[in-house]
Amino acid sequence: MFEPVQLRTFLAVAQTLSFTQAAHRLGLRQSTVSQHVRKLEETAGRRLFARDTHGVELTEDGEAMLGFARTILEANERATSFFTGNRLRGRLRFGASEDFVLTRLPEVLEGFRRDHPEVDLELRVELSGTLHELLAAGRLDLVLAKRRPEAPHGRLVWRDRLVWVGAGRMRLDPQRPVPLVVFPSPALSRARALEALERAGREWRIVCTSASLNGLIAATRAGLGVMAHTRGMIPPGLDEISPRAGLPELGGVDFALLHGDRDRAARGPAEALADAILAGGDRLQLP
Repeated sequence: MFEPVQLRTFLAVAQTLSFTQAAHRLGLRQSTVSQHVRKLEETAGRRLFARDTHGVELTEDGEAMLGFARTILEANERATSFFTGNRLRGRLRFGASEDFVLTRLPEVLEGFRRDHPEVDLELRVELSGTLHELLAAGRLDLVLAKRRPEAPHGRLVWRDRLVWVGAGRMRLDPQRPVPLVVFPSPALSRARALEALERAGREWRIVCTSASLNGLIAATRAGLGVMAHTRGMIPPGLDEISPRAGLPELGGVDFALLHGDRDRAARGPAEALADAILAGGDRLQLP
């Protein structure tokens, strides 16, 4: 028997690759998180994480446990909702950043609508910076978006790194400005790319600006330039650019859930959708 509490802790560690961040997300002590993982590993009879001084990584058995844990927790939530008769109702205004256009977020939302058919879910897809502004203005109830790792707000879904990506045939001339494919302001990836190039003393020029991720992908695939993108979500047809190209490091990036506080009626549905996203967070990255 796999305990749901231990499975939730396992998912939190797997998605953040940090026992400290998992403890913060779950509101537990780090020692409690370690205990949950150890007991789950004992039940499975396998090591689920490889830990060393450099960080935490999933083992092959840990990768397999991801799918099982998600399925078990989703079934548990459906059974609890059915037998308690606690049916959520109301309107939920949910914002997701452009980064999730190519991921399996629609599957998570489909499952939420199936489990909570009386919730009127409204989806808005925008740049992360725009979503933060809309949330602050009370025009959204829940947001899934990028944030800087040092930002204290929100519930961390997972932590990743920004990297440079381009078409496989892309070659950069170190004597010429770096051609950039970027979102418009206030996109975090745009700001991070420009900041990194300025610090490194590299000249740059913007060759394409688009508020659509598909537009940026098309321009980058065509070889117009390079773009800053999350490593775990690199679109098909694009590759991470080798460090030999001499481009500066872009640093880490968090994907977090942030709640609004203007509409009290939306709090229940927002919490339920947040739990569904946290449980299925591994589906929001591309294989």
